[in-house]
Amino acid sequence: MLTLEDILAEKFDFESSDLVTAFDELPLWSAPFGLMLLDTVRLRPSLRALDVGSGAGFPLLELAQRLGPEARVVGIDPWRSAADRARLKARFYRVDNVELVEGVAEQMPFPDAHFDLVVSNNGLNNVRDPERALAECGRVSAPGAQLVFTANLPETMQAFYDVFSEVLRATGHATRVEALTAHIAAKRPARVVWEARIREAGLTLDRVLESRFLWRFASGRALLRHGFIRLGFLDAWKAVLPPDDVLPVFRELEQRLDGVARAKGDVALGIPYACYDCRR
Repeated sequence: MLTLEDILAEKFDFESSDLVTAFDELPLWSAPFGLMLLDTVRLRPSLRALDVGSGAGFPLLELAQRLGPEARVVGIDPWRSAADRARLKARFYRVDNVELVEGVAEQMPFPDAHFDLVVSNNGLNNVRDPERALAECGRVSAPGAQLVFTANLPETMQAFYDVFSEVLRATGHATRVEALTAHIAAKRPARVVWEARIREAGLTLDRVLESRFLWRFASGRALLRHGFIRLGFLDAWKAVLPPDDVLPVFRELEQRLDGVARAKGDVALGIPYACYDCRR
């Protein structure tokens, strides 16, 4: 275990490749959600905590360090390479109270009533079966445990989707607007949907906190080439269209977004989100 003496004696080599690898950029997308989640968690020593959809380690490692070495914090995620990344960072920073488990939220390999705290940072809205995943969160939570999770609200990126819908109609794909709307509803459920799921999982909702941030781009060209847009959004947007129509439609979409940027100074996407504070 990392002692206070270790910490005070430690010297970092800022030319170390290991340090640079561990010190990767905290994704700006997940940080606002995660900061609200961390502010909502009740921190107590010796907690048994679980991060569902722990990815590459945020907020898993931050939570583990804030809880302290007496706590045990487990992260579960099906993404093996992301878990490997989290393990590397845990080793480098000597966060010894973390365990990474490969698995899915809908069928977690943990006993009933095992955890005192369960968190998920914008993860439960990205599983295949949110109702079952939330029920599993309830199952593995001990009586009185806190469950805190964050999720986008339906108005996320509304400015983009308004332009995309206009382009679909203008290019003869009006019937595809319904598919786009269905995608938004599936990935960004309204508060009432989550509140119903929470009740069905046998959990009590104590409060819902809301906030928002802006994701700004200088042009449509910049937006469509952003790394996280390409990684996390573009495939779903392309799937709305027949393959042969993707390129011409996205050319028109880029041009229209460029027009928005010229008229307004940028393409500003509002990202509203909620933090659900529940208990078992």
